[in-house]
Amino acid sequence: MAKLEDRGTRRDRFHQKAKREGFLARAVYKLEEIDAKHHLFKPGDRVLDLGCAPGSWLQYARTKVGDRGVLVGLDREPLKSGPMGARIEVGDVLTIDAAKLKGDCAAFDVVLSDMAPDTSGIRSMDQARSEALFERALELATLLLAPGGHFVGKLFQGPEFKKLIEQVRAKFETAKTAKPESSRQMSIEQYVIGKGFKGGTP
Repeated sequence: MAKLEDRGTRRDRFHQKAKREGFLARAVYKLEEIDAKHHLFKPGDRVLDLGCAPGSWLQYARTKVGDRGVLVGLDREPLKSGPMGARIEVGDVLTIDAAKLKGDCAAFDVVLSDMAPDTSGIRSMDQARSEALFERALELATLLLAPGGHFVGKLFQGPEFKKLIEQVRAKFETAKTAKPESSRQMSIEQYVIGKGFKGGTP
């Protein structure tokens, strides 16, 4: 689930930019680009980041929500480092109780998921695993978002892609897709952005 960097990114301009600017991973620029277009955050927002390691999305979120904002992250392993003031839960996204993520928050304003499966090299299998993670992220967003809140989730393009976007459209006022410039050219990843949560249950 973690947004890990591989050796090939050492020469990658986004990797180098992240290093210069003090971010923990190049993935931060994916969120930055999505946010620039879709205006996800407000000062004081409560943000949940699913699959948050190594922490660059939480770092970016902190710059947008400020000190009054609430940041909660979930990953399978503890973060080595991360933004000050973020609450990090360790657990499996597929089995964790939504109430544990909620904690003292009445609800979240933004739910983020940059989760990707441990890839097998078998495209159909990887797509199916990505779809399962996306569906779970959407389920948690439905349980934890305040009305009017926003959702961003990574999804590998596959047979269920359009169906899953329709699920987002049913729960949010708008549903869009994006492939940020900082995504690797050969990647089949897309980001689905749901804005204006309608409320209700999964």
